[in-house]
Amino acid sequence: MAQVKKKQGKVPGIFINRRWCKRCGICVELCPKKVFTTDTLGNPVVKRPESCVWCELCELRCPDLALKLEGE
Repeated sequence: MAQVKKKQGKVPGIFINRRWCKRCGICVELCPKKVFTTDTLGNPVVKRPESCVWCELCELRCPDLALKLEGE
């Protein structure tokens, strides 16, 4: 698997729309860098945004379209 580099060395803004998220856990399971964790209610939480490599798996695979990566 090819190594994915951050876009211009920037850390993305990772936004979770709580109204759309159904707490399926796909983002937590698919993230190769373990950026996400869950809170006590099972909601995804961005714990380590600096580890994100912009692979976009979380955004692409979210069935609820509740995740968005933003940055320069």
